[in-house]
Amino acid sequence: MVTLLCTVRDCRQPLAREERRLVCPRGHSFDVARSGYCNLLQPQDRRSRQPGDSKEAVAARRRFADRGFLEPLVRDMIETIRGPGTEDRGPVLDVGCGDGYHLAAFQKALGGEGHGIDISIPAIDAAAKRYRQCQFIIANADRFLPYAGRSFALVASITSRMNPGEFRRVIASNGTLLVAIPGPDDLIELREAVLGEAKQIDRADRTIEAFASDFTFLKHAQTRHVAHLDHQAIRDVMESSYRGLRTRQRERLAALADLDVTLSRDLLVFTSS
Repeated sequence: MVTLLCTVRDCRQPLAREERRLVCPRGHSFDVARSGYCNLLQPQDRRSRQPGDSKEAVAARRRFADRGFLEPLVRDMIETIRGPGTEDRGPVLDVGCGDGYHLAAFQKALGGEGHGIDISIPAIDAAAKRYRQCQFIIANADRFLPYAGRSFALVASITSRMNPGEFRRVIASNGTLLVAIPGPDDLIELREAVLGEAKQIDRADRTIEAFASDFTFLKHAQTRHVAHLDHQAIRDVMESSYRGLRTRQRERLAALADLDVTLSRDLLVFTSS
């Protein structure tokens, strides 16, 4: 079992389950929600009163995933990290897990315990209610991953948070790190139609460099497919990917009936020593 650590400043003692709460040896305690998750977020770790994805963004992302648009990308992610002995390989951590979609897929394919962390209460609540076979917590992954060192055989960051030092601390020896980032042409048709720009930004090299001092780089793969999106799917992907659209951009979005849209990811695989 993976051990959680107390997030009270300068504590970091192991947490133990006592009925409906988690308690550390110094007496700090955290309630377990009815849906099963635990909120370990401290006041000093909040960026706003309601950090992370909103309830509306979480619902939009779930509707999009439930319609199967992300399935080809997730299959390629699993095949990219799959290898001899990867089935039931050990605990898996998804950092910035959102509503738990990717974590549940990894846990089902690879076995082992599934753990997810996100700063958004609506996201973690949705994840915990649907994927009860996995364990979810609310915390600020940019500052501290409240897990014991070397706990995870696989750590994944799927278009989400990147904290190389903390990833290195919690990943087991010879563990695998998967970092998935948007490909240069991800949503390019939609970005052009709504945002009025179609820049292709390659983030792979700078991401590899960010992890170079903590991990050994193994592989760069790519996954890409074109999905035919109707108006609802277009609204959902924009709601979950972009915030604060301007009036003109909202007008363009409202005018779109359907569109063929590219979904792509650069998959970067690293290992720890």
